[in-house]
Amino acid sequence: MIVFDLACVCGAAFEGWFHDRRDFENQLSASYIACPSCGSREIRKILSPICFQSSGSEVDTLLSKGYSDSVSREDAANALETLQKFVAENFENVGADLAKESLKMHYGVAEPRNIRGVASESEEKKLKEEGINLLKIPMPHKTDNTN
Repeated sequence: MIVFDLACVCGAAFEGWFHDRRDFENQLSASYIACPSCGSREIRKILSPICFQSSGSEVDTLLSKGYSDSVSREDAANALETLQKFVAENFENVGADLAKESLKMHYGVAEPRNIRGVASESEEKKLKEEGINLLKIPMPHKTDNTN
């Protein structure tokens, strides 16, 4: 069983559960998948948040989870590197204050902005209970003094 995050042209996002990637593609091409909000069949797969912990390479972990059927190891490594660079350049690093800053923005105490940082498991749970979703991606360890 595989779960894909899907989006409709109306802007609604939802998930779909499929036997495998081929099952998803078959249902999509046969117009069996419809938006639960508006009923449109103009559906596309969107980037899903991926969260994992590994003692080895992040890319090896992704590939071992079944992502290797359509993406080469080099392509996966390049995509991860591009995402990491984008986050480093466009998100303020608030470090251990991620939960606190997220809650401030959620409740209108602080202006919304792109932030990144770390949160404990209990902080992550609290944020989820408050309706705040996190996207966890592995960031490279820096050996110099940059973000």
